[in-house]
Formats: sequence, C-alpha cells, structure tokens
Amino acid sequence: MGYDGRDPRFYHYRQDHPDPHWYAYPHAYPEWLPPEPPRPAPPEPPRRRPRRGVRKLIRFFLAVTIRVFCVAAVLIGALFVYYTFTYPDPLGMRPQGTGPVIRIMARDGTPLAERGVSRDYIPLDMLPPHAADAVVAIEDRRFFDHPGVDPFGLVRATVANARAGRVVQGGSTITQQLVKNLFLSSERTLERKAEEVLMAIWLELRLSKRDILELYLNRVYFGGGAHGIEAASQRYFGKSARHLTLPEAAVIAGLLKAPSRYAPSASPVQAIARGRVVVEKMREAGFIGDDEAAAALAAEIRFSPLMRVPGQPEMAYAVDLVLDAASRFENADNNEIVIETTLDAALQRRAAETVERSLAERGEALDASQAAIVVVGPDGGIRALVGGRSYADSQFNRATRAHRQPGSAFKPVVYLAAIEQGLAPDSIVEDAPITAGSWSPRNENGRNVGPTTLRNALAQSINTVAVRLLLGTGVDAVLATARRLGMTAPLRRDASLALGTSEVSLLDLTGAYAAFANGGYVNAPYAVRQVRTGAGKVLFQRIDAKSGTAISPAAVAAMDDLLGAVVTDGTGRRAAIRGRRVAGKTGTSQDYRDAWFIGYTDELTAGVWVGNDDGRAMKKVVGGTLPAEIWREVMTAAVERTHPFSSPTGTVGDVESVTKALDEARSRKRKQDSETQPASQPPSDQARGESSVTPEGRILVMPPPQSQQP
Repeated sequence: MGYDGRDPRFYHYRQDHPDPHWYAYPHAYPEWLPPEPPRPAPPEPPRRRPRRGVRKLIRFFLAVTIRVFCVAAVLIGALFVYYTFTYPDPLGMRPQGTGPVIRIMARDGTPLAERGVSRDYIPLDMLPPHAADAVVAIEDRRFFDHPGVDPFGLVRATVANARAGRVVQGGSTITQQLVKNLFLSSERTLERKAEEVLMAIWLELRLSKRDILELYLNRVYFGGGAHGIEAASQRYFGKSARHLTLPEAAVIAGLLKAPSRYAPSASPVQAIARGRVVVEKMREAGFIGDDEAAAALAAEIRFSPLMRVPGQPEMAYAVDLVLDAASRFENADNNEIVIETTLDAALQRRAAETVERSLAERGEALDASQAAIVVVGPDGGIRALVGGRSYADSQFNRATRAHRQPGSAFKPVVYLAAIEQGLAPDSIVEDAPITAGSWSPRNENGRNVGPTTLRNALAQSINTVAVRLLLGTGVDAVLATARRLGMTAPLRRDASLALGTSEVSLLDLTGAYAAFANGGYVNAPYAVRQVRTGAGKVLFQRIDAKSGTAISPAAVAAMDDLLGAVVTDGTGRRAAIRGRRVAGKTGTSQDYRDAWFIGYTDELTAGVWVGNDDGRAMKKVVGGTLPAEIWREVMTAAVERTHPFSSPTGTVGDVESVTKALDEARSRKRKQDSETQPASQPPSDQARGESSVTPEGRILVMPPPQSQQP
C-alpha cells in the first residue's frame, strides 16, 4: 500500500474525523492531541543549615529556660510543702457557732449602736443555687475553669484600669480573696500579691471548687458587721440564707465589691441598684434566663426593719473607729460584748448635723464637698468624730485615715520649738524676704512688715517668720517637738516644713493641740474606755495614767498667749465664742486645697478640716472662714453643757513653782527684748496679755483689759 500523504503520528488517533484534512492542521484541534507527558519537578534547593554560633545560642537559651523552669518548679513545690505544714487545714477554719452582739455605749452609759456578728456556717448544699451563682457571676465568672488565678481576668482588669487612669476593676479570683481572708494581711505590696497568687494555686490543689466556694461564702465580709452569708441574710432580710430569693441573693452578692458603701444599712438605694447589676451579670453568664432576670428586676425588695440602728448615720464614723479598736475582743464571748466609749452622743449628733448643713448651704458655692471634725477632751478621750459629709455616700474616714497638708496650722509646732529655745511672745522677729536653698517663701499678701513680735507674726500667719524660726531653731528640733506632741506621720526635713507641707491626719494634729490646752501633757486620742462581756467580765480597762509633762509651764503660758492672739486679733476671729477663752490656729494649703482650724477652750480641743477628696482647689476657702465657723458652732454647743476644765493634780506642778518659773522666764526675755527692740516698733505689736495660775495649777493667759489696748 502506498503513502497517502497522511501523517502516521496522528492518523491512529482519529480516522473518522469529520474534517478529512484534520491531520494537516492538528494544532487547530487541541482536544484531539495526545496528552503531554508530565514534566519532572525541579529539584528543591538545599536548605541552609544555621551557622554554628546561632545553633549554640539557641541551645543556650533552651538550656537556661529549662533550668529556670526546673528551679521555679522546685521552689514552688517547696513553698507548697511549707504552706501545707505551716498553715492550718483550711476546712478546719470554718466559723464555729454564733458571734456576740456588740453593744456600744456613750460616755454617759446610753446606747450608741448595736452590731450583731452572727457566724452560723451554712453548707453549700443548703443554700439556694442562685445564692452561689450570684456570687460567682459578679466576682469570678471563670471560677470553675481557672486553677486559682485567672490570667484573662488579670489582663482585663489591667487594661480597664489603664484606660480609666485609676483602679476600676480587680483581677483577684474568689480563691485569692479567700486566701487573703484566711491567711494574709490586707497590705498592698507586690510581695503580698505574689504570695497570694502562689497560695491560691496551693489552695486549689488542696480543696475542691465547692469547698472553696462554701468557705468563701461563710467567711467573707458583707458590711454592717455581718461576716458570712448567713449573718448578712439575717441582718438585712431577717431570715436565713436558706430562704433567700433571687433578687435578695443578688443584693447580698453585690455587697462584696464595697461592703461598707453598698450595705443596705448605709444606703438601701445603692444596695438595690448594685443588686440589679448582679442580676444582669447572672443573665450574661447563663445562670438565669431572660424571663427570670426580668422577674428579678421587677420584684420588690423588703429589708428588715431591724437593719438600722437608731442614730446610726450620725454615729457611723465614730462607731467604725470604736469597732476597729475593739476588734480583737470580738471572739471573747459568744453572747454579748459591751464597749464603753468616751463619745458624747449629743455632741456627736450636733457635729454631724453641722458638717452636713454647712456643706449643703455653702459647699457648692465654695466648691467644697467634704469636711471632718474631731473633738477631744483634756485626757485625749474622743467626744465626737465625723469623718465626712455622708456615711451613706462614703465610709472613708477623713478624720483618721486622710493625710493632708495642714498649712499654717502646723506653725505652732515651730513656734513652740522656738519658745523652748528662749523666745517669748514679745520677742522681736524680722518679717523680711528669706531664701532657704533655692526656695524663697512669700507671705500671703505679698508684703513684709519688717520687725514684729512673735505674737503678731503667728496671729497674722506670716510665712517668712515661720521659716526664719525653723532655720534658727533647727529642723531636728522642730521634728522632735512634733514627735513629742504625738504626731506620727512622716515629716519633711527641709525648710518648707514650717509652712505645713508635710501631710498629717486631723486626729493627730488635734491631739497635738490638746497638749496646749491641758497643761502640757500628751495623751494619744482614744475612744474605748472599757470592754466587757455581757456577764460582766472585764476584757479591757483603760488606766487613767497621765504622761509626763511634754511642755514646760512657761512654754504652755506662752503658747496660750500666742494662740489666743490668733482668735482675738488674727486670722481666727470667726472662731471666737462670747464669754469663753478661745485659742487656736488657722491653716490653708497651697491653692486652697485644704482649709483647717484647730483650737481649744478651757474644756475641749477640736479640729476641723474642709476640702475635696480629689485634692481639687476650693474657691478661696481659708481656715479662718468655713472651718472656723463650723468649729465655733460645734464648740458653742459643747461648752454650754460643760464646766471649765481643771488640770489634773500633778500635771503642771504646784502654783508657786509655776509662777516663779513663768516670772523668771519673762523677766529674762523682757531684758533681752529691751536691748534689741527698735524705737519704731508699733504699739499694737507690743501689747501682751496677763498671765495667772489657777488653784489647780493651770496657767491662764488673758488679753489685757479693753481700756489698756491701743
């Protein structure tokens, strides 16, 4: 057979193609072409092995990491063993029985407050499920998932706090809170926080989740003196925690964030509002459905009529102080504990009412939102204490816990140190510009009067004189004087100390002034006189022991003279009480952030502070305005019901020795002053009061008769 012109390479694929000439154009019909054989994949390039130095570095870091983890594991294991043998069995620390009823009595024996501290232990199985669910939902939603520490919660809290610029969320789990309640103190340090984390993990290894939650519910503080969910239920709702409804359980769970603030006994409205937040959290966590949440939010909540103690809003700050001081006797009796105090119920109410009314009438206009007052007797016994405008709004006690700059109210400490080194009220000092290092203090009015008496310098609160006295007396001498007067706060060691730049508490500063009022001896302010059981067993009895004389009789007389001039002729005129001898000192910190008046009569010493919690400046409120007016109103009510104070025997010395010492000191200073006093001294600055000594040994300094005053 001959060749017909067809390409034999394609002919065998399709002989019946409709196009007889398809073989001439095979690439026009690609579907008929034979498949191409697969091409081999290109060889992979050889991987580059890391250099020898990099390999060594990687091995080094791996080895270090493994060693660190091994050492940490050994140390943590050793700590866990230490905790196991050092701390008692957590389940053995369940509250046992019922705590006592605490009765707080005024100085005249009338009841001030009553606190129940029931400690009945309720097993978790006996509680309604929503009681535990409410606590988990609001306090630690991942409680059943984490090993005692919740990293997600810590990160969330850190981010929220960073955005807010303050602490708005906490990252502690229920286990961590229980550890702090059982074993640790409440101090805020990194070391304690680290120990809390480790002990939380240790506790999770020892106990089940149910045991931890049960122990937590029976130990945690719910405000109002109630420890444990059973005590809280009895106090706020008058029934056992076994019968709590969902909205009631939500209210109790909501107290854990701030027990004193949200406690129904302090603010039922805030307690209910907080409970609604808990209900929403329970719904978000899936513990309850939408219908249950809606029913709980619409339900009416009724609190026990016995929840509030009569007069508690006015007594609350003082009662908290008493309970803190007597807390160590709480477990001494299971039935009743009676605490006798130094508090005057009528004066306490008057002080609280005065603070509230004064701020309500003038606080907004002056941009002053808070005030505090302390009244102490000659022996240091606290007669009244108000720590803020409203206990329901804030339980922070500004009289004892707040530390603020006293301004010129600190100057009497400087003047006392100068008096004890030989100066007298009539001594001439120079009011002129002065520089201490790179600091040049200025007077409030921007002027200097030149030579003036010590009396006038304190009465007019001249800054340059106070700094000059401190530099001449020595910072160490002033610091020692402050400590001798009972001031315990850290104090600066520079010239600005003279102007009150070191922060102190109102209670400490008032206690220091009391030494000027009671003849020169110092007693730390106190509120508890006796603690006894209901059966009469005395657990604590304060001994009426007097300290040694901290200020000499001559110095007491001089300070009476100086501080009396502040009220009669100086910045404290608004504190004057008709017919009563009043002595004291005003104080104002920089930019009007704090305003003070501390003063005394023959019977009592009192201190008043006015300001804002956030340190915001007020509208030119100084110590001689609103604080002095509050002081006068409270002290006027106080002295109307008291008799003039007589110094206890032996605190000042006998009359003859006191008079002799006083006369010698003044004679010596009169001679010294006559040699240095310029002829141009203004007559008003030379005026001086007359001193006398009572039969009991108390030194009194009275202003000269009106006819003798220029």
